[in-house]
Amino acid sequence: MNRHGHFDGLARLLHWCMALLIVVMLFIGVGMVSSLSLRPALIDLHRPLGIAILLLALLRLVHRWRSPPPPLPADLPRLQAVAAKASHWLLYSLMLAMPLLGWAMLSAGGYPVHMVGTLRLPPLFPQDPALYTWLREAHGALGFALFALVLLHLTAALYHAWVRRDGVFGSMARSGAVAELPPARSDIEPN
Repeated sequence: MNRHGHFDGLARLLHWCMALLIVVMLFIGVGMVSSLSLRPALIDLHRPLGIAILLLALLRLVHRWRSPPPPLPADLPRLQAVAAKASHWLLYSLMLAMPLLGWAMLSAGGYPVHMVGTLRLPPLFPQDPALYTWLREAHGALGFALFALVLLHLTAALYHAWVRRDGVFGSMARSGAVAELPPARSDIEPN
């Protein structure tokens, strides 16, 4: 349960595992469009990682519903609080939408969705070249949106850690990893 202004261990584990997977997926996505020789191997990694992100996002949503996150600082300006909540829900939306779009895209393209071994996902749509094209463009565009949102999320986290020093970053990193810088001392005279 998320108490005392900190996320619990499961919330932190899911957050950091997904953060790593999403960063890896973004780099794999870039590699898939820029390297013909690595493309088949990267696609073979991309599919199961995408489904893993989808499943972890669903698990995170269930956990978030059962253990709501700690409240934001009371002195956080209203616009920043609204932006924080909106960006988190947008992140969750993209973590769900991107794998589903990829799965749907492959289905519409008539490509089997192989996972590991002989495991294969059922198609979400019948083969349709026009739908495949649209879904591929949407998947790519949302990939760029996810990349931008991840950078914004990282920037906000560092802002809370290094500028505001309000415990928001520490609430997710508190397991002894990285914490905020100590508050500036007011008893030290500037040179």
